[in-house]
Amino acid sequence: MKVIHLISGGDTGGARTHVHLLLKYLNQNIEARLVCFMDGPFAQDAAALGIPTTVLSGSMPAQLRALRQMIRAGGYDIIHCHGARGNLMGALLKRSLGLPTLSTVHSDPRLDYLGRPLARATYGVLNTWALRRMDYHVGVSESMRELLIGRGFDPNRVFTIYNGIEFPPADAACTDRRAFLREIGWEQPEDAVVVGIAARLHPVKDIPTLLRGFAAAYRDHPQLRLIVAGEGQDRAALEALAAELGIADVTRFAGWVSDMPAFYRALDINTLTSRSETFPYAITEGARERLATVSSRVGGVPALIRPGETGFLFTPGDDRALGAHLAALAASPELRKKLGDALYRKANAEYSAEATCRTQLGIYERILRTEARTKNGGRYGALVCGAYGMRNAGDDAILSAVVSELRSIDPERPISVLTRLTTETARSCGVSAVHSFDLPRILRTMRRCELFVNGGGSLIQDVTSTRSLLYYLFMLRAAHRRGCRVMMYGCGVGPVRRDANRRRAGRVINGCVDAITLREAHSLGELERYGVTKPAVTVASDPALSLAPAAPDAVDEAAAALGMEPGASYFCLCVRRWQGMRGNLPLFAAAADYAHDRYGLRPLLLCINPQQDAEVNDRLRELIRADCLTVTEPLAPDVMIGLMARMSLVMSMRLHLLIFAASRAVPLAGISYDPKVAAFLDYIAQDSCLDYGALRDASQLTALVDAAVSADRAALRARTEEIVAVEHRNVEVAKRLLET
Repeated sequence: MKVIHLISGGDTGGARTHVHLLLKYLNQNIEARLVCFMDGPFAQDAAALGIPTTVLSGSMPAQLRALRQMIRAGGYDIIHCHGARGNLMGALLKRSLGLPTLSTVHSDPRLDYLGRPLARATYGVLNTWALRRMDYHVGVSESMRELLIGRGFDPNRVFTIYNGIEFPPADAACTDRRAFLREIGWEQPEDAVVVGIAARLHPVKDIPTLLRGFAAAYRDHPQLRLIVAGEGQDRAALEALAAELGIADVTRFAGWVSDMPAFYRALDINTLTSRSETFPYAITEGARERLATVSSRVGGVPALIRPGETGFLFTPGDDRALGAHLAALAASPELRKKLGDALYRKANAEYSAEATCRTQLGIYERILRTEARTKNGGRYGALVCGAYGMRNAGDDAILSAVVSELRSIDPERPISVLTRLTTETARSCGVSAVHSFDLPRILRTMRRCELFVNGGGSLIQDVTSTRSLLYYLFMLRAAHRRGCRVMMYGCGVGPVRRDANRRRAGRVINGCVDAITLREAHSLGELERYGVTKPAVTVASDPALSLAPAAPDAVDEAAAALGMEPGASYFCLCVRRWQGMRGNLPLFAAAADYAHDRYGLRPLLLCINPQQDAEVNDRLRELIRADCLTVTEPLAPDVMIGLMARMSLVMSMRLHLLIFAASRAVPLAGISYDPKVAAFLDYIAQDSCLDYGALRDASQLTALVDAAVSADRAALRARTEEIVAVEHRNVEVAKRLLET
């Protein structure tokens, strides 16, 4: 493999370190040439590291001509660009050379020329143009990747890499702390606990928060000392603030420090207080020296710092939290050693220069595989269609499960999704999002894809409207005609009430669908009613049953935000907007009060689709006498599943809340406003179900509460395990279609 890297040659800071280390290690595995467009320390230092380096001088047209000749003669496979100049040159070369272009985005392009309006209007605009023409992008943290996705870059072509550093560290000129402290003109006692930060003295680094937090910790721990390494516009103001806080005598503004290994070896505690970062070297350089670390929760830092495990995090600007963490570390040498050692192990394993090189090589290999598969119009990818982008947690859960299962077949296969909320779906699922009604783009995507997935839910029905049914039937036919294999994935079917719609559905499914997997057996009868005979049909289960709950700490955080008390028992009640609901709300309120009075269960009202159901839940809340919690904001599916595991009883009209509860073997009761609710409960052998149309009296709901509370939870768990065990049939059928 041969890769050519383009960069201006005037870069400093993190980008300089990243490129130098990356190419140094890449050249141990592949041929990676660096091309700079100006001579200077950047190119000279690269050559000193043994990196094959070329400096191209002259006008831009001359540089482009020389580059074309060099790339053609050298047989390079990928053009890798860094920074505005490198991106512009790569974009201009792309069409004539026909090679894949990749840009590493080291910082937010919109902030690169902040305060320099002329440069922003020229270089900034050209960089934006060039970035849009790159084939692939790499963000230097997961947060940078998410930023790029949020600005419309294709998630299937945006990768993450973290700034790596060399382990072990380079030799320091000052080999012990006392020598370094004397070098900066500071004598301190042996038992001093030295806190440090290496940062520009600039507002974005928020050094005032560090000074205030340090001052608070110093009051109870007078052995603390502080070194601020760096220069900048705010130095005089920061020195004045240190004097005002009474810490001037124990704070040293060391200015520019050239021997950074010596600086870090002089510390006991490393800090970062920035308000914005990507993935700063200051954290990994401190980790390399086994320093206990306290950082603001910014950029990619949380990927390395796990609170209480590898360090401490605080919300940017929260000097109280910072001070508390510094005080805890000042008081305990054992805690400092424990956190510092754990941070070293994690950084060495995941953020070394070797690890960064491995990640970059993997990205190159993936790019070349993708290019080979799509060469000359080859198909590669899946398009998922469903009722997505409606902020319905049930549909979100289906999409999350379908995407995860398709990636289990091939993690590299590009996945596109039809959705009403393109940016939100792209960010949450890491997929290419196409608006549900952007027909030209939908048809173009179908021509590139191998598999079209009508994904989950009850899409083939006309209860919502005939328009909805016609939309999904059109998509099945359009995908088939454009050469996709077509699958209805883990779906429910029906009801289709109109004879003409049943005939139409039968014709399209027979003629255009290659395989169907169903989430329950009831839908088999529906397909028979439509005259479906041709596609292979498999009974599986709902894809959402494959989802795991969020991590316990994330569920704890969500529960605390809702006001849930640890150890308390809760009755989750979920109603939806539906015909006759205004008159039935008092009956549901009576059931909630009954569960509270009889079984000691505190009601929790949950909206699975806040857009539709929030108003109805607000009215219900006013009718319930017992103290009640309400959830009206959207929750991530995995968090909702975790919350359901903490319920003592769930009563729901919404199907997927019942699915979430069943997956955790929580006693449940369903109110069937649609046959799909009763069909699911029948599938899991639960008879605690009431037809909404038959609801007349509160006693029907209280009897349902009694039945659910007394139900055999072990039997529910066993039956749920059985249907979860057959959910894999969905992905097995999809895999067979992709392999044919």
